[in-house]
Amino acid sequence: MPNTPCTLPALLEYQARELKEKTFLLFEAQDISYDALNRNTNRMANALAGLDVQAGRGVSIMMGNAPEWFYTHFAVQKLNAYSIPVNTGLKGEGLKHIINHSDCSVLVIDDVFLDTVLAIHDDLNGLDTIIINKTDGVDVDIPAGWLVLSELMAAASDDNPGVTIEDGELCMLQYTSGTTGLPKGVASRYKSQPYAPGYFTSFLQPDDILYTCLPLFHANALGISAMSALIGGNTLVLSRRFSASRIWDEIRRYKATTFNALGAMITILMKQAERDDDADNPVRVVLSAACPSSEWEAFEKRFGLTLFEAYGAVDGGGFRVMNADDAPKGSIGKPVNTYRLVDDNDSDVAPGESGELIFEVDNMALRKVEYYKNEEASSAKIVDGWLRTGDMLHADEGGNLYFDDRKTDSLRRRGENISAWEVEREINKHEAVFESAVIGVKSDLGEDDVMAYVVLQPDASLAAEELIAHCEPLMANFMIPRFIEFRTEFPKTETHRTKKSVLKLDSVGPQTWDREKQT
Repeated sequence: MPNTPCTLPALLEYQARELKEKTFLLFEAQDISYDALNRNTNRMANALAGLDVQAGRGVSIMMGNAPEWFYTHFAVQKLNAYSIPVNTGLKGEGLKHIINHSDCSVLVIDDVFLDTVLAIHDDLNGLDTIIINKTDGVDVDIPAGWLVLSELMAAASDDNPGVTIEDGELCMLQYTSGTTGLPKGVASRYKSQPYAPGYFTSFLQPDDILYTCLPLFHANALGISAMSALIGGNTLVLSRRFSASRIWDEIRRYKATTFNALGAMITILMKQAERDDDADNPVRVVLSAACPSSEWEAFEKRFGLTLFEAYGAVDGGGFRVMNADDAPKGSIGKPVNTYRLVDDNDSDVAPGESGELIFEVDNMALRKVEYYKNEEASSAKIVDGWLRTGDMLHADEGGNLYFDDRKTDSLRRRGENISAWEVEREINKHEAVFESAVIGVKSDLGEDDVMAYVVLQPDASLAAEELIAHCEPLMANFMIPRFIEFRTEFPKTETHRTKKSVLKLDSVGPQTWDREKQT
């Protein structure tokens, strides 16, 4: 890309001029060109400017996957203001926390979330305007004073609003998922630097069609899928949500050549009934996070593609690790940045031993992580020149890294550190198990006992004793769960991560099976 633009508004204008009618977005029956993307973004930007959206003003976006999400988010960027992508699964206190904490003045929501917002409306602070995006098939009574997105855009000009982008102004707040506590707002600020291929865009080809079914409020769908397509001049296919039964049909319909997978997606896809045409799909590359090593090769073979594993976080200071061709399957590869794996005393751990991954900060201005209105958490992220990831990994003798668990998701039983992820991985190998979630519960002997929540496959049956028998040859005795409880489903984030903080509130109950009481 010659004369690479240095701001997102400039990038949108540049791609609209260069690519014109090339498709940027395929969404259901809609085919939206780069030119149409830019013009609709301008309409939304001019409409928001009329509502006094400018530098220092925040716009929260609580919308499902749809073109209007992009128009709104990109419009905010054209005004030098800041956007706040909101998890659409939030309600009550969780939603109120995000809206109030972010100091937003405008809230844009799909009409399906109207009742959710009305339930907390009286407790929202500093909110001047609420804009409703009308969705197909939904008929709601819009409260007096609330505005309609389509009407605002229809009345606005599609000319570039021409706002100067000032370095240092707040650009976006992306809130952590809050699986273990209150979400923190990770702040991004405007800075003039050329847009260049990222760690995923380097794998893209000019004719690649990217597919995402992950929610746009999440950094993966927005930052990796959407921005990779925009920077590379590729086409993006957007689905409303992840559906294991529909994903391959959608991919074939739109001829998508690559997609990203998070969390349990690979495992869920592998647990679907095999079809003769599984490998008859156009996908050549999948970028995954936390793919079980036991399923890596089987997934590639079954669906006829290549899988790459990547590691990164929205609050990771920009540090990335990616599995290259020479790294073993199951590994995230070798970091190009200086790193260490350390124990609780900050001593280096030996190969094969799990430790927290920390990176040496080579550029404080580039690597600093800012949690909005949380100086304590911001200061704790980088200590003595090392960024703390909060993730536990181990290395093999060749220096390849393997993800073990979140540091906050590990437990300690009778002097032994246990990765919840490792226990879940072995439990999930049972053919009757759909998914599991492992937590630590306080033991009468001190430290933790291992508790496993288990969801079974449809129409499957499994006794706790049978599950223990399955675990015994697969894991060390100290890792085998003491407590087992079967559930029909788990509380989830919109990116399919289990909310263990919710499960921990229940802990051991009347429906819990206790291994020590069976002997």
